[in-house]
Amino acid sequence: QVQLVESGGGLVQVGGSLRLSCAASGSTFSTSAMGWFRQAPGKAREFVAAIDWSGGDTYYADSVKGRFTVSRDNPKNTMYLQMNSLKPEDAAVYYCAVVKGSDYERPLGSWGQGTQVTVSS
Repeated sequence: QVQLVESGGGLVQVGGSLRLSCAASGSTFSTSAMGWFRQAPGKAREFVAAIDWSGGDTYYADSVKGRFTVSRDNPKNTMYLQMNSLKPEDAAVYYCAVVKGSDYERPLGSWGQGTQVTVSS
């Protein structure tokens, strides 16, 4: 079982950037596809981005394509989400999760505590 801790959130102005980190414990991180999800107040949790176990394949929600970049460092057991050109609608609590290799939008296992991203105009 992989345990996950998200960090890197904060307050940023519209058009600004943030880099989120997802630190994982457990021996299966390096063989697991991983994903980022987010949940805004009053809304359902939604898929943001995913990366395969090797880092060679990435997948994004249309709403973040071209602005966000997901990456991973397997020796450090960490996944990242570089967020550029942030918009007010990107404000949410961001979570990472192990995802199904054949369906990146399907999270598996438990969630971390999340990290808050606030975008001010």
